[in-house]
Amino acid sequence: METVMQTTTAKRVRSVRPVGTRAVLAELDGLQDVLALQDMLYKSPLPGQVDVLAAAETVMVVGESAAATRAIGARLMELELFAPEVTDSGLVVIDTVYDGDDLADVAELTGLSVEGVIAAHTGQIWTVAFAGFAPGFGYMVGENEALTVPRRSSPRTAVPAGSVALGGQYSAVYPRRSPGGWQLIGRTGARMWDLDRSQPALVRPGDRVQYRAVREVITAPAHDSEAEADHHTGPGLRILNPGAQSLIQDLGRRGFGPLGVSAAGALDRASLRRANRLVGNTPSAAAIESVNGGLTVEAVGDQVIAVAGAPTTLTVQSPSNVESDDDGSRPGAQRTVPMAAPFALLDGEILTLGAPESGFRNYVAIRGGVDVPEVLGSRSADTMSGIGPAPLVIRQVLAAGEATASTAVGSPELQPEFPSMGVTVLDVVPGPRADWFDQEALDSLCDQDWLVTPQSNRVGMRLDGVPLKRTREGELPSEGTMAGALQIPPAGLPVLFLADHPITGGYPVIGVVRDEHLDRAAQVPIGGRIRFRFVHDSPDFTKTPEK
Repeated sequence: METVMQTTTAKRVRSVRPVGTRAVLAELDGLQDVLALQDMLYKSPLPGQVDVLAAAETVMVVGESAAATRAIGARLMELELFAPEVTDSGLVVIDTVYDGDDLADVAELTGLSVEGVIAAHTGQIWTVAFAGFAPGFGYMVGENEALTVPRRSSPRTAVPAGSVALGGQYSAVYPRRSPGGWQLIGRTGARMWDLDRSQPALVRPGDRVQYRAVREVITAPAHDSEAEADHHTGPGLRILNPGAQSLIQDLGRRGFGPLGVSAAGALDRASLRRANRLVGNTPSAAAIESVNGGLTVEAVGDQVIAVAGAPTTLTVQSPSNVESDDDGSRPGAQRTVPMAAPFALLDGEILTLGAPESGFRNYVAIRGGVDVPEVLGSRSADTMSGIGPAPLVIRQVLAAGEATASTAVGSPELQPEFPSMGVTVLDVVPGPRADWFDQEALDSLCDQDWLVTPQSNRVGMRLDGVPLKRTREGELPSEGTMAGALQIPPAGLPVLFLADHPITGGYPVIGVVRDEHLDRAAQVPIGGRIRFRFVHDSPDFTKTPEK
């Protein structure tokens, strides 16, 4: 079902597990080996390496293609690990006021006094092992285990930004206000994540950190991006109704996993590319992703538009305050335009997307692309981290950019069939943690239809059905994950990760939807049903990859 190659040679990768067809998970003997492999892959990337996601006992490597990923897996088995060179450069000092709500509890848990906890925290160098949870959240491991404490039994619903905390063997600083279950021992004014810096994350994997006790902290004023936003009034599209949710998306941002940032991007990549191709844009030009119809936009200046994705009725209404056109059309008249074909939307004309006949998401491309500021090389909105443009709102005007690839528009195209309220079949590669389940659970995953619940979003699709039972107790140490992963929480109901997923997770992944089927998954509507089908094409890392 999956290939797990074991080795006995010291300081080598212990095993490699496939994570779908586009990533592999290297298992190691401990955090020091994780740091060694992570350092080696940063300094000497393997051919086809796209991203590296280190975690407590594993390193996940994402490849640019299935073939590249197979070669990466084989190469990982051959690597000999060397401890990263330690230097005094890059030491990050974090000024901290030690007055956290859990400071006394930590003292009791460790058998130290409050002053002893502070001395232990400030008296050692911490190394950022990996990132996750949120952009700028670095899991730091110390030189000793004097401050190893359990997480709180009941997580807080809101932890203030800048909180310095302990959880397990790690220390970290919460970069933004968020829920959290770590023990709070202090606070800092250090800005852990700031997109105005050339390196947004204050600490990155491999960095060395020392906490310094101070009586007070100085917090830099937050950057007011809204106050400085360019309120565009030139040619483009005015939002009259964003529908249920409309976002700006391109093909996403890759390579920032070590900073805690997922790829994001369009969920149905083929439909985004199609819409851009039809208006003569580059494939990665930014467009509007809208769910379940209702989006209404007005042309500001004459525009060329195409809509791809879920088949729906596209209605164009002419402005009522103009004279009749030369073609005889009347002021205020309505017409329909076809899906997957370019059309002119003249100044003042209004386009409305009806409810989809099947599928769930539409992509509206404007010639030149939507011109919004890039964040980490992409214009995509990441709903989990808050990176990128905010959801569209009424009266917002989107500028038309210059992301064209051709002087001409494309010819109308046929679209694939889109899911309806029936059953959509998705191919799944078993693992990397299929061994947490017995054959009965594996059969149950594929033998039933899973209902897509209203709690689903761009982070993940929450499914309902007959729960799957694990054969192991407890949880995994956090490890890298990816879009398409089927995580199984303790309740046994799968969560299918989509583009805005967290980059690490602690629930076992029973299988990963093939990359080629993620576009299909993105079009399954709320209330639709999914049936999974295992495909046993895991690579064999015991063989030498083809040259």
